Amino acid sequence: MFDETKAREFYLDYLGFTLAWEHRFEPDLPLYMEVTLDALTIHLSEHHGDCTPGAAIRVELADIESFHAQLLAQKSKYSRPGIHKTPWDTREVTVIDPFGNRIIFFERNVS
Repeated sequence: MFDETKAREFYLDYLGFTLAWEHRFEPDLPLYMEVTLDALTIHLSEHHGDCTPGAAIRVELADIESFHAQLLAQKSKYSRPGIHKTPWDTREVTVIDPFGNRIIFFERNVS
């Protein structure tokens, strides 16, 4: 992440993650934090070299319809994802964080 405020807005406010913990070695040094959503845990870092922008992760999520409705209800100016049905029998909601990383939330079809 490159901007702590944008990261908090996206992950905590928009996606609904909870802040588990955060750490800085000193007040003016980069932030490292862990956010959670149900059983999902993501580590976010401002430290140079920790990761490359443009990463993508796939996360299985139960009740993707409710998650999707929760995102749309916020009427975000920056993200209003759809639900995409894939040929491999999943439904997916893809979001892109402010730093170019993609999170693909998916649910296996249970029909």
